[in-house]
Amino acid sequence: MESAAWSLPGTAGLSRGPPLARLGLSHSRLFPPPPQEIADPQRTAFLLRKQWTLYSVTPLYRFSDAHLKDYAQLLSVSIAAEKQKGLAVEVGLELDLDVKVDVSSIPDLTGSNQDQAAILVQLSSRSSAFPQTSERKLVWSGCFCSVSGDDLSKNLPKDFTYLPLFLANGAEKYTSIIGSWFQTTFDCCFRRLAISPFNLSWMAAMWAGCKVDQSASATELVFSVPSLPQPLDISYAIHPEDAKALWDTVQKTPGEITQEEVDVFMDCLYSHFHRHFKIHLSATKLVKVSTAIASAHCNGTIKFLQSKHLIGVLMLLTELAVSQIE
Repeated sequence: MESAAWSLPGTAGLSRGPPLARLGLSHSRLFPPPPQEIADPQRTAFLLRKQWTLYSVTPLYRFSDAHLKDYAQLLSVSIAAEKQKGLAVEVGLELDLDVKVDVSSIPDLTGSNQDQAAILVQLSSRSSAFPQTSERKLVWSGCFCSVSGDDLSKNLPKDFTYLPLFLANGAEKYTSIIGSWFQTTFDCCFRRLAISPFNLSWMAAMWAGCKVDQSASATELVFSVPSLPQPLDISYAIHPEDAKALWDTVQKTPGEITQEEVDVFMDCLYSHFHRHFKIHLSATKLVKVSTAIASAHCNGTIKFLQSKHLIGVLMLLTELAVSQIE
């Protein structure tokens, strides 16, 4: 599935920064870091067990952590103006808005001391029937982050902030409004981040090699069969201990994973499936990977399932986001 850029008025392709090289996943890379304890798990719990839509983002021009409250106010005005269908809204007025905007920093979502702290944008609203008495309910969340993406950030001019990965959860209308505001305000460009079958196979192998609890759910691979009148998916479930045992026989260098090892791992799974069902999975398309660590779909959505592996998964997603930025 090809990724599609947002078509927002006056913002397509904007970027003051120098082009960033297309990296892609290398043929050999370090294995995900050991499970990492986050200093304040409550600060990152909002990411777990929700479906997030992935985007890559070019560097933000003249973004500052010191102005987060100002950004929240301006976003509130932008949403109010959109709701009022273009009528002017004066900054600073005490408006009875259905939606409240909070913008905050999350230093825990980094992979190194050089990474920029993640930025969380949240929208909350009250019931329209009881706007004065009902409690606010979270309706949308968006998170900008860069986990171990500091190598490229070192080469950017000082006026740029590098947060290449953006995750959104909630109504698409809010994603569009907020994305448009960020693109206009910080001269950046958002692009949907699809996950290719090639990268899904890397995720399957890497996550199979992670230690999980004995009660962990099965590793599941979903394949789409092409060229049929009606859509047909094949689900392939493997016990997590069996997947881990297979990976342990494939991996040659502890702490490192290579393209050859990923290919051997997947070929073993294909051979086992063909032996039992006489179906060549190599002729299908891998569209989804679900493990005890995370669940990822080729349409660019992901669900994080374990806090201790959160940083490792975000590190891989940051690499994928960077590979899409030119």
